[in-house]
Amino acid sequence: MLVLPNLTYLCISDNSLMGSVDLASSLWRLENLTNLYLPHNKLNVMEGEGSNSSSTYPSSLVELGLASCNMTKIPNLLMRLNHMGYLDLSRNKISGDIPNWILERWSYDLRSLDLSHNMFTGMELNSCVIPFVNVLDVFDLSSNRLQGQIPVPSSSAFFLDYSNNMFSSLIPNFTLYLSYTQYLMLSNNSISGHLPHSICGSALNILDMSYNNFSGPLPSCLMENEYLSILNLRENQFKGMLPSNISSECSVETIDLHGNKIEGQLPRALHNCTNLEVLDLGTNQIADTFPFWLGKLLNLRVLVLRSNKFQGSIGYLEDEKSGEHFSSLQIIDLASNNFSGDLHTQWFENLKSMQKCNNTGQLVGHRNITLTGGFYQDSVTISYKGSAVTFDRVLTTLTAIDISDNALEGSIPVSVGNLVSLRVLNMSHNAFSGEIPPQLGGITALESLDLCSNMLSGEIPQELTNLTFLSILNLSNNQLDGRIPQSRQFETFQNSSFDGNAGLCGPPLSKKCGTPDTQSKGNLKSSSDSVDVVLFLCIGVGFGLGFAAAILVKLDWISKWVHTLKIL
Repeated sequence: MLVLPNLTYLCISDNSLMGSVDLASSLWRLENLTNLYLPHNKLNVMEGEGSNSSSTYPSSLVELGLASCNMTKIPNLLMRLNHMGYLDLSRNKISGDIPNWILERWSYDLRSLDLSHNMFTGMELNSCVIPFVNVLDVFDLSSNRLQGQIPVPSSSAFFLDYSNNMFSSLIPNFTLYLSYTQYLMLSNNSISGHLPHSICGSALNILDMSYNNFSGPLPSCLMENEYLSILNLRENQFKGMLPSNISSECSVETIDLHGNKIEGQLPRALHNCTNLEVLDLGTNQIADTFPFWLGKLLNLRVLVLRSNKFQGSIGYLEDEKSGEHFSSLQIIDLASNNFSGDLHTQWFENLKSMQKCNNTGQLVGHRNITLTGGFYQDSVTISYKGSAVTFDRVLTTLTAIDISDNALEGSIPVSVGNLVSLRVLNMSHNAFSGEIPPQLGGITALESLDLCSNMLSGEIPQELTNLTFLSILNLSNNQLDGRIPQSRQFETFQNSSFDGNAGLCGPPLSKKCGTPDTQSKGNLKSSSDSVDVVLFLCIGVGFGLGFAAAILVKLDWISKWVHTLKIL
């Protein structure tokens, strides 16, 4: 037991302390304690049997942090405290209902309440409007198993997080309780209904309602809000067109509307959002041409337009003289549209960020947006190594180009080989022809290369064996021929990487380089060689016989000349 009767502040957080801590027999006996923090260790914190009957307890305790303490219930002592201002019981194993007293007992004092990442299944509430007197800094109920209507603090809170639960609805006029809210997270629930226009009257900096059942049109004012930096409405049922009245006051950095029913064209006024870093409009019904005009957004890092109705060429602005066109892009996903025509070599030459080696793996975050858990982190889903993979964090090392499943044709530009930091390249299911550029062997960071289902011909360049990080290769269903390279990573690939190319031979395929067709050609060559030898011998023999005959003839002429001289 600690013998520090005058101790008021104790913080031993974020260490590797191990063992069990009985609050009743130790820490609760520190009567003058006002602040106690034990989070993020390897402790098993419990409250012994004597806590209810004990007359000794820290009656002045106002801040208690017990995150990640392997607790299975809320300490009973808390019911005896009258002025709790900060309570963090997150990342434990507490189940059952959140008791009513924990929400109403400290209505005059509470500034921060974090009950996230537990196993709560319900809430004992008299009303879904919780009567807090002061504006809260944090109200976090995320990652539990809570259902029904979402409760809101009557006084509002700067940070509201209800994500990863089973909530089904919002209270009427819930936006009235967001007057001071800057961060609102409702993602991964089952909430339905429309998003009211009044949402635009708030001071929201981050609005994340992704993975719900919201429907109806998007409020046109959303991108006009000068405070809003993050708009994430991914995987809902929103429909209609994107707002076109976007002014120069647009400060949004992320627009993620992936997986909705948005239609029409991209509003050209998006170019006013000069801070835009992430634009994900994948899996909608947008019908337009390639938005080359977005290339002037110098902060744009992620552009996802897959599974829409885009058509025409992947445009390159011919009069664009600056090398700053799409210069910051690191993820480009244009798959499953109706793009056609040749790829212009200049399009790849403008991707300056991928032409630099980057091994630092820095987080692409929003540094001006500070949260209780750090910085807001974007997520993105791309086709990675043959599967759809969701990355909850976007690092500078995550680089990908996916233009698969279109109608692109012509040769693959050699300028792709300059993208030395590219990790994923998918150009499959198009109509590319010609040979595979050996310059692709210069993309030394490449981990996944998919060129299948095109009309590529010629041999597989030996230079591709320089791709020592390559773990996925798909060259199937083309018109390739010759021997498959047999060094480095190529020794690890299976038949499926090369199937559908009748002219390829050698491992891992069963067809050996020297099959009957090849042997017949070899036999023809051998026969030809034999004919040449025979012909040479015949010519040699003929030449020898002729030479001998000539000698005999000459000897006969000489003998006749000698005989003539004798007569004379």
